[in-house]
Amino acid sequence: MGQKTHPIGFRLGIVKDWNAAWFTEKHFADWLNEDLLLRKYIMARVGGAGVESVKIKRFREKVNIVVATSRPGVVIGKKGQKADQLRAELQKMIGKNVKLDVEEVKKPELSAMLVADHIAVQLEGRVSFRRAMKKSIATAMRMGAKGIKIRCAGRLGGAEMSRVETYHDGSVPLHTLRADIDYGTATARTQYGAIGVKVWICKGEIFPAEYKEQQRKQVVEQRA
Repeated sequence: MGQKTHPIGFRLGIVKDWNAAWFTEKHFADWLNEDLLLRKYIMARVGGAGVESVKIKRFREKVNIVVATSRPGVVIGKKGQKADQLRAELQKMIGKNVKLDVEEVKKPELSAMLVADHIAVQLEGRVSFRRAMKKSIATAMRMGAKGIKIRCAGRLGGAEMSRVETYHDGSVPLHTLRADIDYGTATARTQYGAIGVKVWICKGEIFPAEYKEQQRKQVVEQRA
């Protein structure tokens, strides 16, 4: 089961939260389409700044967008000019009041999405896939990860026949629901074709009581 389902979707409501925090009955299709457009546009504009996630919260006529990035200075710009410009463009796109917040990812080496992107960039730069994978594994374990698994699939090294290579270190329990598993994917566009990169990082275990207390603190902070 753990091998066949999305590790984050599998844990939603248990130790993971949704990236889109809203609910509607009348406008579901419209709002979902807006979310997809917003995420696609943000990634096109600032995707090179190490964007880990784009979280969207909706209210009646207001949209809160939180961009988690390893290089917040690139997204914000000098005196916040880039962030203001991006917010104005997003407002014009959907015709609603948009609040844009930028969060810094403290340890990008432990973010599965950023690790996958980094490996994909190296593969496009003709770095050996084994070297790129093993270096990322060593860095993540040194930064405190409990376990990490990386899988690359495609014409690795320019081989005529595509294959899958997997390296791992430590423990990555995909069946344990309380395990804090971060999952990310990326695609390397090489001259031989596309190479898919998947990364699983285990950061330890979260117990439901701790998770509920963490969620309660976040709600209190937002209201304050």
